[in-house]
Amino acid sequence: MNYFPNAERKKKMVRVLVQIVAITCLWWWWASLTDAQYMKYKDPNQPVSVRVADLLSRMTLEEKIGQMVQIDRTVANPGILKSYFIGSVLSGGGSAPLPKASAVDWINMINEYQKGSLSTRLGIPMMYGIDAVHGHNNVFNATIFPHNIGLGATRDSELVRRIGAATAVEVRATGIPYVFAPCIAVCRDPRWGRCYESYSEDHKIVQEMTEIVPGLQGDIPADSLKGVPFVGGKKKVAACVKHFVGDGGTTKGINENNAVIDRHGLLSIHMPAYSDSIIKGVSTVMVSYSSWNGEKMHANRDLVTGFLKDTLRFKGFVISDWEGIDRITSPPHSNYSYSVQAAIQAGIDMVMVPFKYTEFIDDLTNLVKNSIIPMDRIDDAVARILLVKFTMGLFENPLADFSLVNELGSQAHRDLAREAVRKSLVLLKNGKNGTNPLLPLSKKAPKILVAGSHADNLGYQCGGWTITWQGFSDNSYTRGTTILGAITSTVDPSTEIVYRENPDSNFVKSDSFDYAIVVVGEHPYAESSGDSMTLTMADPGPTVIKNVCEAVKCVIVIISGRPIVIQPYLSSVDVLVAAWLPGTEGQGVTDVLFGDYGFSGKLSRTWFRTVDQLPMNVGDSHYDPLFPFGFGLTTESVKELVSRSTSAGVGQKPYILANIVSAIAILYFTASRGFRQPT
Repeated sequence: MNYFPNAERKKKMVRVLVQIVAITCLWWWWASLTDAQYMKYKDPNQPVSVRVADLLSRMTLEEKIGQMVQIDRTVANPGILKSYFIGSVLSGGGSAPLPKASAVDWINMINEYQKGSLSTRLGIPMMYGIDAVHGHNNVFNATIFPHNIGLGATRDSELVRRIGAATAVEVRATGIPYVFAPCIAVCRDPRWGRCYESYSEDHKIVQEMTEIVPGLQGDIPADSLKGVPFVGGKKKVAACVKHFVGDGGTTKGINENNAVIDRHGLLSIHMPAYSDSIIKGVSTVMVSYSSWNGEKMHANRDLVTGFLKDTLRFKGFVISDWEGIDRITSPPHSNYSYSVQAAIQAGIDMVMVPFKYTEFIDDLTNLVKNSIIPMDRIDDAVARILLVKFTMGLFENPLADFSLVNELGSQAHRDLAREAVRKSLVLLKNGKNGTNPLLPLSKKAPKILVAGSHADNLGYQCGGWTITWQGFSDNSYTRGTTILGAITSTVDPSTEIVYRENPDSNFVKSDSFDYAIVVVGEHPYAESSGDSMTLTMADPGPTVIKNVCEAVKCVIVIISGRPIVIQPYLSSVDVLVAAWLPGTEGQGVTDVLFGDYGFSGKLSRTWFRTVDQLPMNVGDSHYDPLFPFGFGLTTESVKELVSRSTSAGVGQKPYILANIVSAIAILYFTASRGFRQPT
């Protein structure tokens, strides 16, 4: 007889419970092990949308907000990237691992940061970004292409596409997968300090030049949905069109100022290139510092979310500019919590903080936890960021290798830049009073003068956004060929070249120069420091023009980021060339001056008479330019001239006398200038 039935029953129940707990623990362990072994977001065979959803479902709020943060490399280290789950790191203008850093130096630095990101719980890689606005312009020894104003003058979208592809390879050569380019602003006033970053005052030319997007990123698949970003492999980069929207239309061209224009004008002038870029699969869009009719773009939900994301169906992510959300308030950063709220609610997905990242993280976390910013807005932002990271293959190849390091500044890329230079130059005058053309110049002239502050200065030649944010002065910061160097390598060894940066008139008169090449213009600048209400040539440029051109036949080459005041000097010069900011390959200038190639560039901007006319764009009722939009004299190469002269009149016997006279005239013309005849 059992005197303790309840006790036995309890023991059985305990044994059953223990078994249940054991089975549950075993199941949990097995499930965890299986989960660890297979996570959909780590499987490249899964659709990107599935990978994004899977990863997003695993993330904590802290991990999500971390992905929305971009910090500058000067405050980054592997520990910070791991602790705060930072989504992106950037190099601001001029921010490099060390002076004259090599491609290997860049790769080693970026991989160290990446190892911090990969050591987090979910191992989400960070994406490194850099400004590459005319080649890989922050990096020593990179190929520096002409700035956009010059590329607009080429009217050659296929060339620009090739430049995009070359830039992508050089950027990847340093381990970087993301560029803040291209700028697709439509500059409507040359007083703006960023006008050289704009292809044209005409939105149609800017639209054509969005071919640089597939150059940078690759061609989107034929079945790609509109607005879905695309990056095609390890030799391509994620691009960023900027600055959304109307940055080129501010009052008086003042940087970061207010664009006063109705909605129709904004959408018809400043928006079309964004639509084209989105169709071509651009990955990211950067918001402008500027305002539209008084409303800061960084806080403009109607345009960022309503138009860009909803109407244009852009699926990539929207990034702020450098401390862009701080400037929502005046003075900047005066109410940062409000700025964070306004920017994120407007639709900005990633914030270029770039320094005070803990403040941003704390403020955004509080806004979400207090239900001021809904969780679905955070999820939308992070999903967009992850979509780009998955699309560009960052999860499969988070660490850069050294396979492309020799592509940085390669000869093939320098040859491409040289081609771009010669196609970008615009010939504004060739011969006084339009007669007696001086070009092409003789390579065998006994003695020539080269003058001007810009003739032997690689920094001036490249302009702003080169090695440093504001550019540099002299020839020591990177590798390239100055215009003086190009002249030296082009003319015959028997030609005596005399270089004087600022010659006085007596010196010029006392020497028997056959002709002079004077290279003058603007000093480098970037952004607000380039805003100018006068648009004058840097001293001593006007004096050099006067001293030289009064004494000898002269070719004036203008190095500038926009049209500048030149009317006072125009009558005294024989040849006037707008060379814009040509970059490192000065031989492109001599290619056309000496007739190896003909001039073909056309103004992508109106050249004003006086600054009092500004703003003045083609189609305006008060349009009265010194040189109109689209102007540009053309010349034939020496080879073409000789070929045409020798073939003229073949089969035209009735005109044999005229042909003989013409041939004699051509031969006299070429011989007097020292041109070699074909052998």
